Amino acid sequence: MLARWNAREQALIDTDPDRVPPLAMPPQPQDVLAGTLTGTDLERVGREGARTVPPRENGGNQDIKNFSRGARVFMPVFVPGALLSTGDLHFSQGDGEITFCGAIEMGGFIDVHLDLIKGGMEKYGVTTNPVFMPGNVEPRYDEYISFIGISVDHTSDRNYYLDATLAYRNACLNGIEYLKKFGYTGEQAYLLLCAAPIEGRLSGVVDIPNACCTLYLPTGVFDFDVRPTAEGPVRADRGQCATAS
Repeated sequence: MLARWNAREQALIDTDPDRVPPLAMPPQPQDVLAGTLTGTDLERVGREGARTVPPRENGGNQDIKNFSRGARVFMPVFVPGALLSTGDLHFSQGDGEITFCGAIEMGGFIDVHLDLIKGGMEKYGVTTNPVFMPGNVEPRYDEYISFIGISVDHTSDRNYYLDATLAYRNACLNGIEYLKKFGYTGEQAYLLLCAAPIEGRLSGVVDIPNACCTLYLPTGVFDFDVRPTAEGPVRADRGQCATAS
């Protein structure tokens, strides 16, 4: 499976090797962290080990905000004697973690109980990715304002076929422009949509040519009324906690 990961991700890189940012990140022998390994074993990890940034069949860096206390996660086990590690705790994060590393990171303790379902992959058809049941303390709100995005590049007026990534990006951009009308800088609005527990939804991927994605922003995270009114948005000084160089 490791070989498959590296082969398919390298094939993706090869389609546009000079792209910035890159399409994927291959194994890199520099600054390798692999527990207590040293010498030739550590060098081999550098040459062959998959980067841990993306999610994959084994779980990986999924960054799902609903992985909260009380969640139950069913992980496929691909090799005998497989081990488990976990980490990267987030205090708060919106769906998509749209700024890449913009959730509110935190230190903490994780209390984990493990059970093994013998032959579970075959019993339940879970052969490619984990399944999970959210816990009882996931972020829940009863009122949202929702922004819609479709798979169109509005700067070039170019249509893309059912591109959900572009549609969600447009939903985020619409939310950012909306919040700027209340006095936030673009950077502040961008970070807010990443750190607040927004709901990102794949609303439609069948009505060609446009995918439709929606971003649900809970109104309860604000200490002022963010809903649209006939009078228009009330601008205020929201400070300068985020700036651009």
